[in-house]
Amino acid sequence: MPYDPLLVKPMREELTRIGVAEMTTPADVDATIGKEGTTFVVINSVCGCAAGSARPAVAMAMKNEALPDRVATVFAGQDTEATQHLRSKYLVNIPPSSPAMALFQDGKPVAMIHRHHIEGRMPETIADAIKNMFDEFCAKELA
Repeated sequence: MPYDPLLVKPMREELTRIGVAEMTTPADVDATIGKEGTTFVVINSVCGCAAGSARPAVAMAMKNEALPDRVATVFAGQDTEATQHLRSKYLVNIPPSSPAMALFQDGKPVAMIHRHHIEGRMPETIADAIKNMFDEFCAKELA
């Protein structure tokens, strides 16, 4: 049974207010990840490591010079169909994890931060890992 929408509203807004788009249906997932370019996806969660580390790290990383073309989120435990679709179609053979973050390039996963990379770590450390992903895969070549 999904979490109460009122319970997760502030957890969602922590990402949406910094420009992260929500994917609440499987169609949203396909429309977002299926585009050409880079897409960073946050699998949001109600757990303490999402609140204390993952979401603050995303906010810090969004200030990086190199950024993906799109940044989106699904909420595990509430956007259940969208989360399952993301995992079964785009994160094939990658164990489910929440919170988690994945960077896609042309619809294919190229980098992943699992829950075990988040738990017990400071937001700054996780933000540095996200920024490194962005620098490697999202930096635009100057003409």
